[in-house]
Amino acid sequence: MKKIISIVAAVSFSIFFVFFPVYHTSAASEPGLPAYLRIPGIGVDAPIDSVGLTPEGAMDVPKGPATSAWFDLGPRPGENGSAVIDGHFGWKDGIPAVFDNLSKLQKGDIVYVDDTTGSTTAFVVRDIETYGHNEDASDIFASDDGKAHLNLITCGGVWNNAQKSYSNRLVVFTDEE
Repeated sequence: MKKIISIVAAVSFSIFFVFFPVYHTSAASEPGLPAYLRIPGIGVDAPIDSVGLTPEGAMDVPKGPATSAWFDLGPRPGENGSAVIDGHFGWKDGIPAVFDNLSKLQKGDIVYVDDTTGSTTAFVVRDIETYGHNEDASDIFASDDGKAHLNLITCGGVWNNAQKSYSNRLVVFTDEE
């Protein structure tokens, strides 16, 4: 069953307007909940939290610098549609954050998501895009091709202390291998 969900997703206080189709599969073919994110090319090996929406209607973010967060109102990684995982960049006081090196990924790099059933789904980086802080990015989550995708999102650019946000958003688009 195809259902369109409209949400407002925030990554470190910046808002993306997100529209993407969610495809529900039968329970027998449904992947487990995402539990661990591994990106060998940039040294990411991090647990995945589940997040929904903030009270303001924005996608929530990981609680700390060392974890990533899967948007649990969308598809699970491995389901048809575009699953979304976000992570922090440039944590305060110089503490390393999970997506500090996300911009170093290249087309063809592999991303792994381990789920709660013990299965691993591999994704291949297809594209990397940078969006301005106020740029409309609503089309980046559209996926109606019947395939499984994973979009990784983080901040980038220059920190704006007054806005408590970075100037850009980095999105890595991947396709199930």
